[in-house]
Amino acid sequence: MKIATFNVNGIKARYGIVSDWLREDAPDVAVLQEIKSTDETFPREVAEDAGYELHTHGQKGFNGVAILSKRPVEDVTRGLAPLPGGEEDDEQARYIEGTVIGERDAVRICGLYLPNGNPAPGPKYDYKLAWMARLEARARELLAQEIPFLMTGDYNVLPTDMDAARPQVMAEDALALPPTRRAFQRLLNLGLTEAFRARHPGQPGHYSYWDYQAGAFERNHGLRIDHFLLSPAIADRMTDCTIQSDMRARQKPSDHVPVWLDLDI
Repeated sequence: MKIATFNVNGIKARYGIVSDWLREDAPDVAVLQEIKSTDETFPREVAEDAGYELHTHGQKGFNGVAILSKRPVEDVTRGLAPLPGGEEDDEQARYIEGTVIGERDAVRICGLYLPNGNPAPGPKYDYKLAWMARLEARARELLAQEIPFLMTGDYNVLPTDMDAARPQVMAEDALALPPTRRAFQRLLNLGLTEAFRARHPGQPGHYSYWDYQAGAFERNHGLRIDHFLLSPAIADRMTDCTIQSDMRARQKPSDHVPVWLDLDI
């Protein structure tokens, strides 16, 4: 099974490139972020005409996530539960889950668009860290239930300096601050595997995002902020994880590119 995560930066603005990508590259499952569309106004034909079952958790003009699958999807849920004694349900559309049925086994796919958190410090950064705590709590639940799962999407996290072309520029950014990295590491400490680094350890220069300004893509001034985290049962089934960087050179691209995970399920 080939699964791809892709922050499209607006499904309507990126209609053509997403439609072509689904038809030409044909992931079995596509997990999209920043669709910037409500469920009712999402252009369903971009998925359904290419043979995909579509599940969205949308929001007008901001955020929004979706799961598109050529395989059956069961038990779809939306949003992360609040922590005990914490804030109420998250009003922002940033999280969706569904169980995708493979040829031999099933995998619980958790699609996420983690808050950016800038400017930091401040309320937006507090929200980012609180959201990461909710994500950790959900990962703990899935592990306790022994459900094979993966969490993928735009994490807005630079796990290490190696994941930025110019780490000195990002040192005070919410994506790279020590509390952000510690929260990400706590997910790994649960026993999750960061797929790309497991396949490409110690290799700099691999990025999934480039700003539109100042020729960032041409200079490869990028960031690696789109990730797959795999539970132990799914990590054992991984055969590869790659970044489709050539997508950034197409006409009217997103500022992100797809990251691909190959699973033997």
